[in-house]
Amino acid sequence: MTTQGISLTGVPVSGSGAGATDPPRQRTAGLAGLSRVFSKHPALTGIATDLAFVVIAVLDVWLVIPPEAPPYSVYLSAASCVALLLRRRLPFTAVVLAVPGFFAGWAQLAAMFALGYLARRKPFHWHMWVGAGLVWLCRFILWPLADFVDLTWRMHILDAIYGVIVAGMPVAIGLLIEARAELSARLAELAESRDRERQLHAQAVRAEERARLAREMHDVVSHDITLIAMQAGVLSAANTPPEAKKTADTIRTLSTRTLEELRGLVGVLRSGSDTVVQADLRNLDDLVHHAGVPVRLSVENLPSSLPPQVSAAAYRTVQEALTNVRKHAPGATAFVHVSATCDEVFVEVRNDRPRSRRNHALPSGGGYGLAGLAERAKLLGGTFETECTDDGGFRIRARYPFG
Repeated sequence: MTTQGISLTGVPVSGSGAGATDPPRQRTAGLAGLSRVFSKHPALTGIATDLAFVVIAVLDVWLVIPPEAPPYSVYLSAASCVALLLRRRLPFTAVVLAVPGFFAGWAQLAAMFALGYLARRKPFHWHMWVGAGLVWLCRFILWPLADFVDLTWRMHILDAIYGVIVAGMPVAIGLLIEARAELSARLAELAESRDRERQLHAQAVRAEERARLAREMHDVVSHDITLIAMQAGVLSAANTPPEAKKTADTIRTLSTRTLEELRGLVGVLRSGSDTVVQADLRNLDDLVHHAGVPVRLSVENLPSSLPPQVSAAAYRTVQEALTNVRKHAPGATAFVHVSATCDEVFVEVRNDRPRSRRNHALPSGGGYGLAGLAERAKLLGGTFETECTDDGGFRIRARYPFG
């Protein structure tokens, strides 16, 4: 619906809701897009700025020069406009070349533009003061000199004041632009320092958390695993049946190995290093031997050396899969197949239908094992898949590229 009202000046104005502000928004969006283009192309920005200054200076001369002006004043004014092209590399030279066109011609804006850029490039340098003095003299002294001598003292004072304005305004603008650039640089440095402080604080927090986790693992988990290993050793040395001794030996071996890995992890947590004790795929036979379930292992084309991260990920995949078979599919047979090509490793672990019900005395787990394996595969750029088989079993497939 269109609304109509009276503006502050008494002129009727009309609008159509939000649509009345669409043109300003479109202009703002267009200016923002143009600003982004110029910021991405500094060379294009410099050329456009130089051309804009030259065009404005030429228009200033063309609009104020009288028809009866002597030819030399026209040439000097044109030279002053062209001198603006030197303001980036030779700012003081540009001011010196622009001064004659202002003194004996009509190129006032050209001299002011050159002086402003000189003040920005060399703030409070003697070049700036000399350039400001020359521009002031051009405004104070009239050409030809006979006209200057005929002026009254009041006109001399008035020209001196105007000269201060003409010379002082570009100097002030140039210094202001330079101060703004320095302020922006300081703010950027401050933002970077704050980012570094936040990173250092985050590192300190992580180091403290790692130290706390290391203490908890050493004081609680390591202590309990040590007791398990000791009890298994006592049970193995006692007068017990051979099957019990074999089980006790397996428990002691697994406990000792877990304790060694745990100590390595505690050391890594305390030191803050990224070097973690890696599992090795070459120890796969030992893992299968102590799996606690029937396992059929097949290995094809496995190279003698693998990247540590890939070897550890493949080993942990088989380890977690056999652990799940032991917990969730008692009596089932696990089929482990590991193969490799020139640039990746494939791991497949499958089990058939369980032969008996699950032992509820075993811990059910938190469900983080498979999620952790999927995260490992993602970090290494591989894939991880799980699915149920037609015979009631479960299958895990993982692919880990060397790169």
